[in-house]
Amino acid sequence: MSQPFQLPSYLSPDDPGPWAVYLEQVERVTPYLGKLSRWVDTLKHPKRILTVDVPVELDDGTIAHFEGYRVQHNMARGPVKGGIRFHQDVTLSEVMALSAWMSVKCAAVNVPFGGAKGGVRIDPRNYSQRELERVTRRYTSEISAILGPNQDIPAPDVNTNAQTMAWILDTYSQQTGHLSPGVVTGKPLALGGSLGRVEATGRGVFTVAAEAARDLGINLEGARVAIQGMGNVGGTAAKLFAEAGAKIIAAQDHTGTIYNAAGLNVAAVLEHVRSTGGVANAPGSEAIANDDFWTLESEILVPAALEGQITAKNAASIRTRIVVEGANGPTTPEADDILTQNGVFVIPDVLANAGGVTVSYFEWVQNFSSFFWDEELINRRLESLMRNAYKDISTIARQHAISLRTAAFITACSRILEAQELRGLYP
Repeated sequence: MSQPFQLPSYLSPDDPGPWAVYLEQVERVTPYLGKLSRWVDTLKHPKRILTVDVPVELDDGTIAHFEGYRVQHNMARGPVKGGIRFHQDVTLSEVMALSAWMSVKCAAVNVPFGGAKGGVRIDPRNYSQRELERVTRRYTSEISAILGPNQDIPAPDVNTNAQTMAWILDTYSQQTGHLSPGVVTGKPLALGGSLGRVEATGRGVFTVAAEAARDLGINLEGARVAIQGMGNVGGTAAKLFAEAGAKIIAAQDHTGTIYNAAGLNVAAVLEHVRSTGGVANAPGSEAIANDDFWTLESEILVPAALEGQITAKNAASIRTRIVVEGANGPTTPEADDILTQNGVFVIPDVLANAGGVTVSYFEWVQNFSSFFWDEELINRRLESLMRNAYKDISTIARQHAISLRTAAFITACSRILEAQELRGLYP
C-alpha cells in the first residue's frame, strides 16, 4: 500500500517551487504505471542531496561564501548525469526538479543514465574569470566525494561552459591522481570533448520539431518560428530552422524582444548576441514588448531559456501550432492543460531537449574507449535516436489519447521503475 507523500521538511509548503511541478507530473502519470506504481514513491525521493559551502578568496583579498548544491535523483539505470549552473536565483527546489527531469529525460530516450543536477548561487557577471575558476574548483572539491565517471558526470548548464568543465576535470583529476576525462562532458575537444556537443541540444530540438511538423502537415518552408533564448540551444535551433526555410519572426532574451514579420537574419542576430550579449537592437529587427512575444501568431514556438515561462497567465494568449520545449520545465502544469485544451501540440522538455544528454552519452562512451567519432557520424546518430524516441512516444500518445508529455513520462517512469523493481531493495 502506497504511503501518503509528504513534502520534504527543507522545502516550504507555501512555495515548494519547481519540485512541486515535477511531483504533479508524477502524480498525473501514476495511473498508467500498472503494477510498477507500487514503486512510484521512488521517483519522489532523490537518492542524495548535497548542500555545500563554497568559500573563496576574491581578487581584492576578501573572503566570500556561496551556497552550492548537487542532487542525485536516481541511479537505477546507471550513473547520474546532469549539468551545473551558476545563477543568482539557484534554489534547492529548482536543482531537485532539474535532477528528476534529467532522470526522466535519459529514460525517455533510453540513454543508460540517471538524473542529477548541480548549482551555485552566484551571479557570474559580478566576478572575474579567476574568481569564477576559484569558485568552480572549490565547489568541485566540496562535491568530489560523489563524483566519478561511473557515479556522477556533470556537464555545462546556465552560465557554465567547456572551460568550467575543464576546471572540474582538472580538480577531480588532481584529487584522484590520474586524468579522468569521463568525469565530465561538454569539455573542450583538447581534453576529450566530443564534436557536435555544443550544438546537440538545439539540433535535437529542431529534429523533433521537424518530425512533429510532418505529423501535423506543417511545411517548414515558410513556417513562422518564435524563439525565447538565443544561446546554444535557441541559437542552434534558429540556425537549423532558417536553413530548412522557416522564418524566425521573433527572438527574446534577458535584454528584450525583437521582431520581423518577414524573418530575422539569424546569422546577423547571432553575431549581434555574441558581440553585445543579447538580442536587443539586433540589425533588421524592431523591438516589441516582452509580453507580446507570447501572443505572436506562429507555427512553432520554442521556449529555450529558463523554467516557468509559460504559465496560467499567458498560456491562453499563445497562438501557435507547436510548442517545442528547448528549456527545462518552461511550462507549468496549469499552462500545459490550457495549451492542450486550445489544441496546441506540446513537445515536452524531457524529449525535445534530450539532444544534449544524448551527445554527452556519446562523449562519455568515446572517453572510455579513447576512440573518437567524426561530427557527421555523431549528428547522424543523434538525429536517428531523437527521431526514434519521438516516434515511440508519439505512438503511445495516440494509443492512449494522451499528451506527448504524459506519454514521455509513462515511457520514462516505466523504464526507471522496472530497473528498480528488478534490482530490488538492499539490504
